[in-house]
Amino acid sequence: MATGISFTLHATDGRARTGVIATPRGEIRTPAFMPVGTAGTVKAMMPDSVRATGADILLGNTYHLMLRPGAERVARLGGLHGFMNWERPILTDSGGFQVMSLSSLRKMTEEGVTFSSHVDGSKHVLTPERSMEIQRLLGSDIVMAFDECTPFPATEAVSVESMRRSMRWAQRSRDAFGDRPGHALFGIQQGSVFRDQREESAEALKGVGFDGYAVGGLAVGEGQAMMFEVLDYAPGMLPEDRPRYLMGVGKPDDIVGAVKRGIDMMDCVLPSRSGRTGQAWTRRGQVNLRNARHADDPRPLDEQCGCPACRNYSRAYLHHVVRANEMIAGMLLTWHNLHYFQEIMAGMRGAIAEGRFEGWEADFHAFRAQGDIEPL
Repeated sequence: MATGISFTLHATDGRARTGVIATPRGEIRTPAFMPVGTAGTVKAMMPDSVRATGADILLGNTYHLMLRPGAERVARLGGLHGFMNWERPILTDSGGFQVMSLSSLRKMTEEGVTFSSHVDGSKHVLTPERSMEIQRLLGSDIVMAFDECTPFPATEAVSVESMRRSMRWAQRSRDAFGDRPGHALFGIQQGSVFRDQREESAEALKGVGFDGYAVGGLAVGEGQAMMFEVLDYAPGMLPEDRPRYLMGVGKPDDIVGAVKRGIDMMDCVLPSRSGRTGQAWTRRGQVNLRNARHADDPRPLDEQCGCPACRNYSRAYLHHVVRANEMIAGMLLTWHNLHYFQEIMAGMRGAIAEGRFEGWEADFHAFRAQGDIEPL
């Protein structure tokens, strides 16, 4: 791997793995969940609070940061770590997914993508080389190769054309990334739900050589069953001695299923986005705090949880602030959700290290199957 960044596998249990990615800015314990700090902030959270939930690394978003405040400006102000006051590792995505999903009037060529900003309509060009330059200006520790996120569903012909373009862009990303001690570059496997394409993509990426490998093009509408079907073989096509990152996943049971199939890293906006809409994720499943059943409930959201929302506030209070659209509602529920997601990761790391992942997973599903506590 790149100088200054290393991956050590400590234990495996079935295909589930636990280890550590060591970076100059600190260690990332795997399996790792990365909270999403889209525009230089995990919404409704202070950086110290995000760290307090157990997060070792954050994800920053190349597309959003290049549009506002601009990568050159962030670089002038000392880089993303200093700018947002997060001194631990940061992974930045390449911008490819947002270009595909958010931009109107985009035009794709072999060179890259020309698109209009969703913020002010201004024209931009994103190429593998420009994506590497933006991520260098931001100063992220883990950089993602620029790729095209293949839409779903896609025909085999559309998928293979898209995957091969991404592989050509992967080589250009590698060339443009150059030699950056202390920073890592990850390649992204594509190929939609087609096994032979996933294999071809993995071989192409290994030929280029990356510090880590992502499984891209999933969690885009194919459903959990099909995603797991791909994960039954896709991670095993990637080098065992490098981290494997599943992009944009997911719900708690998605995360557990992915780790079971050999994934080391994940990210998702779900815990923070849910928190801002009155949704809490607990060991007993999802709880909607808008529901009237909570209005007189003096009990905590989850009595086994040590986060501030559960330690210091009742369901009745959380219901009240959610319904009143008070800012603290999003703050408390986001903290709770991130805390719970990190608790899942810590639980899996411990279970894999001790060879009891199967039992841990059974307990996880059994708790969720019970559903929320009975109303008073």
